[in-house]
Amino acid sequence: MTTFEIRAASASDEDQLLDVARHLNTVNLPHERGAIREILSLSERSFTGALPEARREYVFVLRDLAADRVIGTSMIIAQLGRRGAPYIYFDVLEEEKYSATLDRHFRHTALRIGYSYDGPTEIGGLILLPEYRRVPERLGQLLSYVRFLYIAAHRRRFRDEVLAELLPPLEADGRSHLWEALGRHFTGLSYAEADVLSKRNKEFIKQLFPDGQVYASVLSREAQDVIGKVGAQTKGVERLLRRIGFRYAHRVDPFDGGPHFTAPTEEITLVSRTKRRPVAGVAPVAPRAIVAVELPAAPYFRAVLGRAEKGVIDPETAAHLGVQVGDEVLTLKVE
Repeated sequence: MTTFEIRAASASDEDQLLDVARHLNTVNLPHERGAIREILSLSERSFTGALPEARREYVFVLRDLAADRVIGTSMIIAQLGRRGAPYIYFDVLEEEKYSATLDRHFRHTALRIGYSYDGPTEIGGLILLPEYRRVPERLGQLLSYVRFLYIAAHRRRFRDEVLAELLPPLEADGRSHLWEALGRHFTGLSYAEADVLSKRNKEFIKQLFPDGQVYASVLSREAQDVIGKVGAQTKGVERLLRRIGFRYAHRVDPFDGGPHFTAPTEEITLVSRTKRRPVAGVAPVAPRAIVAVELPAAPYFRAVLGRAEKGVIDPETAAHLGVQVGDEVLTLKVE
């Protein structure tokens, strides 16, 4: 019997998604009821096509069917960076200096702020409740992979580059050493205040941050040490991203120094492996796969971890999704 299911998020998920957000509490998934309500409304209008493609944000929820409970979530932001809401980052540059007079050589890391108004698709907001992180179904992988299946199924809605922002090492209280050494001096805001404000309005960053290069060597050692580094909580995500085609882009988040990983959309292995085809048969098969259906009404999208091969899907998956021979499904084989 299928125990877990992913579907498009809905307004009825508000309370449970708020509880899940408490374990992440980032700008993409803040632990704040009003923000969660807005995110769910935006997601529903994205799945129904009520928003322009560049403004869509798709939220998926993972449910434990036996407990009737939302236990995780992930999301796709169709385009990060547009007029009025640019994609903002620091380019991480390496610069060498040498003085013949002193016979001294230095290698500096420099940060240069950048803005894009025609930016990439972003994947983010991935969180799984702690008690479900080591179950044999590998639910974190399922939550991550389903986004690439959806991007492949609707390739024209998304950009030619996909971005993932990874969390750097942060203090136990959520403070960022980079922000304390840099951002606070230019804005007068705490890291948490700036993070929340940037979701609604990024104007203050463009107006207050320096336009030229900032040499990391003048910052505290603690701040230097987090630039482009992956925090312990996202090491597994980094390994997954590298395995499917992502690489460090030598760009970081201007607030906390977290690294930006990117990949050309067509070169992401999970995108190229996703298939859309009619069900050719219903019978026992061996390969594990995410199998998904799209629906004309809520919940619009449903997916389970089942078994599929060359258009044949196993009976349990077919029964759960309510499909039969000739119905169209999306499949993505998983390891």
